[in-house]
Amino acid sequence: MKKFLSNYKSTIILLVALIVGALVGIIFQEKATVLKPLGDIFVNLLLVVIVPLIFLNITTAIAKMQNPKRFGKIIVTIIVVFVVTTLIATVIGFLSTSITKLVEVEDGEAIRASLEESEEETEQEELNIAERTVQLLTVDDFSKLLSRDNIIAILVFSIICGLAVQKAGEKGKAFLEFLNSANEVVQNIIKIIMYYAPIGLGCYFASLVGSFGASIALGYLKTFVIYTLVAFLFYFLMYTLYAFIAGGKKGVIVFWKNILAPTFTSLATCSSAASIPVNVEAAKKIGVSNDIADTTIPMGTSLHKDGSAIGSVFKIMFLVYLFGTTINTPGAIAQVLGVALLANLLITGVPIGGGTISEMLIITMMGFPVAALPILTMVATIIDPAATMLNVVGDTVSSMMVARVVDGKHWLDKAKSNKS
Repeated sequence: MKKFLSNYKSTIILLVALIVGALVGIIFQEKATVLKPLGDIFVNLLLVVIVPLIFLNITTAIAKMQNPKRFGKIIVTIIVVFVVTTLIATVIGFLSTSITKLVEVEDGEAIRASLEESEEETEQEELNIAERTVQLLTVDDFSKLLSRDNIIAILVFSIICGLAVQKAGEKGKAFLEFLNSANEVVQNIIKIIMYYAPIGLGCYFASLVGSFGASIALGYLKTFVIYTLVAFLFYFLMYTLYAFIAGGKKGVIVFWKNILAPTFTSLATCSSAASIPVNVEAAKKIGVSNDIADTTIPMGTSLHKDGSAIGSVFKIMFLVYLFGTTINTPGAIAQVLGVALLANLLITGVPIGGGTISEMLIITMMGFPVAALPILTMVATIIDPAATMLNVVGDTVSSMMVARVVDGKHWLDKAKSNKS
């Protein structure tokens, strides 16, 4: 019993804090939003540490890497894992919405009635793939690297910096020592911030439950319930399967032993970025090597979103049922899946406003009226906590599968022997 409490003490404390926060939100409803500033403090502290965490972790990992080919193998494996798991999530999203109508006739009439008769002109940004790729990978000023809105650009710069330190050889050792020292300091900053986690997450969750419960409309309740059910089934079944593929029974055990902290953080904050520090720490506790964890998690935050992929399908099918569109041919099904993948890619490719642009793409490509945009915004809002949870935890289990490919079948045993 003492060993159990020792291993799971922090997780139990976080769970109790979230339960207390949820009860406060249910009992006091909108009045619970008075606790939001206490939660904002925690989220802001995590967001502030993201940029130095990513830069220092990746730069030092690459600079110390003795086999440059290993890094190339890590990147290729990450991309393959992300593509395959995103496709699986999209298909599951479609299957779950095709067997259950998200919107009934009476609900559809009420929701359609809420649309404004006069459609406001919406500026549609020209979607230039080349320009969007440039903005995703790079920034035009060094100061912009200090913003969490440019995580992929930070990642690219960190990789270049790490390779440059490695190329400098002996002359770069002093700089590498400085980076290692700074990285150790940042890791301890995160540990200090996490002492406040139970209070911060508890207050944030109380505010979330209080305001969210009061604002949800009956017409959207069914979508919220179905998405939440699908998300948690995906969370327990698919991520257990992925963990088993990555590390067998040991992988499943160590995954569930360490995944609750990122889960709670993502649910309470609804922010993949804010979950990066906790998520990286969880991946390393699982046994994923530093270079894989430090690369997969930040890349996944921008490029890999299981929850958003399922959510894109839900948005499309919500409008399909709302406007009575027929989806019963292979071509129509392929259109839904293709648009969902494109919409999910846009959330990835546009750091600011990507959600709105992806929703406009859904409306345009599926032939729905522009006035439906507020409907998709509402759907996005009500599924956000569960979607963020899948986005975050999907990155953790992806790092395990990358470790399985890069470090071999016995990667968990190697990690255990390295720790001992």
